[in-house]
Amino acid sequence: MRLKRMGKLFVVSVILLLTMSLVLSGCGSKPAETEKKAEDAEQKAADEDVIRIGVYEPMTGASAAGGQMTVEGIELAKEMYPEVLGKEIKLFIVDNKTDKTESANAVARLIEKDKVCVIIGSYGSSNSMAGGQVAKEKKVPAIGCSPTNPLVTLDNDYYFRVCFIDPFQGKVMAKYAFNTLKAKKAAIIMDMANDYSVGLSNFFREAFIELTGDKDAIVAETKYKTNDQDFSAQLTAIKDLKPDVIFAPGNYGESALLIKQARDLGITAPFLGGDTYEAPEFIDIGGKEVEGVSFSTHYTAEAPVTEVSKEFLDAFEKKYGQPPSAFAALGFDAYLVAREAIEKAGSADPQAIRDEIAKIQNFEGATGIISLDENGDANKSAVIKQVKDGKFVYIETVQPD
Repeated sequence: MRLKRMGKLFVVSVILLLTMSLVLSGCGSKPAETEKKAEDAEQKAADEDVIRIGVYEPMTGASAAGGQMTVEGIELAKEMYPEVLGKEIKLFIVDNKTDKTESANAVARLIEKDKVCVIIGSYGSSNSMAGGQVAKEKKVPAIGCSPTNPLVTLDNDYYFRVCFIDPFQGKVMAKYAFNTLKAKKAAIIMDMANDYSVGLSNFFREAFIELTGDKDAIVAETKYKTNDQDFSAQLTAIKDLKPDVIFAPGNYGESALLIKQARDLGITAPFLGGDTYEAPEFIDIGGKEVEGVSFSTHYTAEAPVTEVSKEFLDAFEKKYGQPPSAFAALGFDAYLVAREAIEKAGSADPQAIRDEIAKIQNFEGATGIISLDENGDANKSAVIKQVKDGKFVYIETVQPD
């Protein structure tokens, strides 16, 4: 009987101990829960105290140099103009790896995870078109720095850009070929996997045929794919046709290799390209074979066009120890336009910011006066540069018609 009573006491004691343990552990969890809530509240307050701007650029891959130059300009603008609406601006930079799928994923991440109110990017029209569809679906505005294909903003009310577009760029280079180089016959070599290269080639063709009045002015069109290394077939097909000029817009890497191989085959015709040629790697890869190559671009340090141009130039050289590229200048301008729109909107609401971007007129940037048309495209001048003595040298500025 006594043993039975002791057994009951033991069970009761165990129950009491377990109960106390649960009570104590419960008491112990309250401070932890309180601390977590405090941290969450603090983070929320911190998030509300900054303006979040997203950037998606190719920091790796075939267009890495262009993306990196663009980000240099964006980061300089952030240093010079770090606040808006009395709050700090915080940049969220994502590498789109020069890939369409990665570009779409990067924009989705910036919107869903980083909660940005406006996005800057991207170098490369294909990357911009892929990211643009996500921006449109999520209704968050994006500002392209250098994507020149007209399709980037077509039927997309949430995509804008601070650069000129390819119909103008193609016409600029066709006029240069016809008026300056006195060319009557031209050949085109395009990257068939690159929307930029295909689009710009088409606009050059149309303008050159119109200028010459000769429907057979383009003697050949050959194609390759991004990352190709051997262009002998395309160049051999062109060599015997003896064009006066060869227009070959594409990534700086493949373009430099193509021109080197053309010279090795004895092709002496002048080569022309677009704004993607303006990367130090173009000269590094091409060496003396790219001497004399001319191309269109957006900005030159030799001919600053606004007071902001001078401020940008001085600040860039002080920070990086060298003159800026056009892509750095465009990145700088895209940031300034985003900041201006946020200030005009008076909030970080994406729709309000989008509406203010659409109203941008006569905005003074580093690359010139920016006025956006009904498509969100900038109506601006172009610059022609040439490779001379291993450097990019300013030739002339061409105004839009």
